Amino acid sequence: MDKLLIEGGTPLSGEVAISGAKNAALPLLCAALLTREPLTLTNLPALNDIDTMLNLLAQMGVRVERETSKVGAGGTASADTPGKSGTATLDASGLDNPVAPYELVKTMRAAVLVLGPLVARCGEARVSLPGGCAIGARPVDQHIKGLTAMGAEVTVEHGYVHAKATGLKGRLKGARLFTDMVTVTGTENLMMAACLADGETVIENAAREPEVVDLANCLVAMGAQISGAGTDVIRIRGVDRLHGATHRIMPDRIETGTYLCAAAATGGQIRLTHTSASYLDAVIDKLMDAGCAIAIEHNALTLKAPLRPTAVSIRTSPYPAFPTDMQAQFMALNTVAEGTAVIRETIFENRFMHAVELIRLGADIKIDGNTAFVTGVPKLDGATVMATDLRASASLVIAGLVARGETLIERIYHLDRGYENLEQKLVALGAKVRRVK
Repeated sequence: MDKLLIEGGTPLSGEVAISGAKNAALPLLCAALLTREPLTLTNLPALNDIDTMLNLLAQMGVRVERETSKVGAGGTASADTPGKSGTATLDASGLDNPVAPYELVKTMRAAVLVLGPLVARCGEARVSLPGGCAIGARPVDQHIKGLTAMGAEVTVEHGYVHAKATGLKGRLKGARLFTDMVTVTGTENLMMAACLADGETVIENAAREPEVVDLANCLVAMGAQISGAGTDVIRIRGVDRLHGATHRIMPDRIETGTYLCAAAATGGQIRLTHTSASYLDAVIDKLMDAGCAIAIEHNALTLKAPLRPTAVSIRTSPYPAFPTDMQAQFMALNTVAEGTAVIRETIFENRFMHAVELIRLGADIKIDGNTAFVTGVPKLDGATVMATDLRASASLVIAGLVARGETLIERIYHLDRGYENLEQKLVALGAKVRRVK
């Protein structure tokens, strides 16, 4: 199993390109199930989760053609060659197996996103209950509740969700849906299902994340009738069929924020291209509170860090508030900041597992329920640590870049699920990082 070896103490400096967003790409791949015509997605990141989703779709009968660009000269990523991001064309005209087996779903919760499109297109689906990061309960009850309101019979047996449309000609019907909690995948699943439903569907308390908007834009390009994406009320007028389209996946705002945090923690100065500040208001505000100078360009960001950041307190909440997917990275930043920060996690109940590993590096962190108190220390010391989930892995990388000596991060397969060419991009920024077996 691969590990990541980091020799810390070097401020990050230079320029790298940000890849396409994993959390946008996964539902967009599932949108291909809604049409018999090809859907082409560009700026697709090369990640393990993307490979898993493509394998899942292929075993359903979807034909996948994929092209990837090359890594830049010397094995480093550059602004002109953003890693191995590429293009995939998906043709679901031969869709004949509306089943998502456990073997392909167990490592990735986003696999549940095939449920809505399959029921809408085929009238029936069997999808294994999903896995993914061990950061707490992430139930699919809102997905089931919504599909049931749209006229599907849904049962959960032997670890599988079995949904069957009972409307005329096996078609879902429009309905007014209210989710008990803000759920990104739930909103995406129900929005896709509603595109082919009979009548109008209204999703209230909908997620407002940019990834939801990106999906809606692609569906509209495919012929869907959707309004309100980006607000808490989304309206979808069902159509008889969708057609093919070409869509460019939005830049990864969490990858962008992660590199910004890494530069801030190491006292560096970096420029990130192929990205946008428009999705990152809450993160940028906190980095500026930490003492960073940030310049915003069209499709680029530059950050210049102070010698030592100031501690910043955060509270995670649904978009447009501070994202839970950036909590761990800011905890790592706060471990070497001046002062004490209070971090409140309100989305997932088990998302402080990285704190124990950061303490192994010398961090001063105290946990009380869903609140962490982080007092900055002058230095961290390298040690062997273990990644527990995707964003926790990123926090350990940031801490390793700051720590004196060598830090060895185990179980980095989590990183490969969500960060394209991480070590190459860090090396391009001057970090001393290498993958070891």
